Amino acid sequence: MDKIFIQGGVPLHGTVESSGAKNAALPLLAASILADGPVVYHRIPHLLDITTMMTLIAWQGAEVTYDDQHCLHIDSRKANKPQAPYDLVKTMRASSLVLGPLVARFGHARVSLPGGCAIGARPIDLHLRGLEAMGASVSMEHGDVVVDAGGRLHGAKIDFSQVTVTGTENLMMAATLAKGTTVLENAAREPEVVNLADTLRQLGADIEGDGTSRIVIYGVERIHGGEVHVIADRIETATYLAAGLITGGDVTVSHTDPRLLAAFLEKITEAGAIVDCTVDSIRCRVNGRLRACDIKTMPHPGFPTDLQAQFMALMCTAEGNSVIAETIFENRFMHVQELLRMGAGITLDGHFASIHGIPQLSGAPVMATDLRASASLVLAGLAAKGETILSRVYHIDRGYERIEEKLGSLGARIERRNETGNSRGAMIYG
Repeated sequence: MDKIFIQGGVPLHGTVESSGAKNAALPLLAASILADGPVVYHRIPHLLDITTMMTLIAWQGAEVTYDDQHCLHIDSRKANKPQAPYDLVKTMRASSLVLGPLVARFGHARVSLPGGCAIGARPIDLHLRGLEAMGASVSMEHGDVVVDAGGRLHGAKIDFSQVTVTGTENLMMAATLAKGTTVLENAAREPEVVNLADTLRQLGADIEGDGTSRIVIYGVERIHGGEVHVIADRIETATYLAAGLITGGDVTVSHTDPRLLAAFLEKITEAGAIVDCTVDSIRCRVNGRLRACDIKTMPHPGFPTDLQAQFMALMCTAEGNSVIAETIFENRFMHVQELLRMGAGITLDGHFASIHGIPQLSGAPVMATDLRASASLVLAGLAAKGETILSRVYHIDRGYERIEEKLGSLGARIERRNETGNSRGAMIYG
């Protein structure tokens, strides 16, 4: 099993390019199930979750290929298995995203309950209630969700009891081929939802209101093929900007969109970061230590829960005391115990973490517990004195494309080694 070795204390400098967003690409890949023609994807990131979704769609009978321009082609016209078996989806939460498209296209589906990060309950109850409102019957058989619409879904008014990103995406895709009009109230407003709605419109869907809490989908007879562009990964962008800040460096992320990160940029500016934005790049630097400031995670346009762990790492070395409130997931402080091993001053009280900033962390062996926790530990290791060894790095591979190479290009002393001690890619020194 691979481990990442980091020699900390080196300020990072330079420019790194943002990848396409995993959280946008996954529902876009699921949308190919709806199309009666080939779909061509641009800027698909090379990540473990993406590979899993591609494997699942190919297993269902679709043709999945890459061309010499690194574009992904999916042709689902020959797909004939409206299923998602456990062996293929056990590592990925986003597997539930195929449920809506499969039922919309085939009238029925069997999908195993998803796996992925153990950061708390992320039930698909809201997805299933929405499908029931659209005329489907839902049952559980041996750990699988079995949905049968008895033909074509019909439009319905669906009022989410809580904001759900994947639930919004799933039911929006299901509604594209439904008979009549579907209204999603209290819908998620995330940029990834908007990217999906934009894509579905390009493929022939009739959708309005995305980016607001009320999305209206007018069902159409067919979804055709076309070109799909994945938005920049705002979480990856912020992580690399945080890497520059926590090391006292100067980092620019290109091929990104500052509008996607308004809440994060506002908070790091409050903490003392100097932020310069262009239409497609963000540069961050700091003079001295950051100042402590508080955050509360909220659905978009609030502070993203996917950046809570990274921001906590920043606050561990900031000047003063800060409080982080996690309102989205009940078990998303698992990185705290690992940060404490590095000397961080953190106390927990339910959904609140109080951080007393210290001048420098200390390198230590640490273990990743989920995707974003692993990113926070990499950040901490970059700033720490001495060596940090991160194990269970398969978590980070689910959401970060070539992270050690990108950080190495900025001057980080970081190296990935397999269990035999052999390096996978030379350590790069700035």
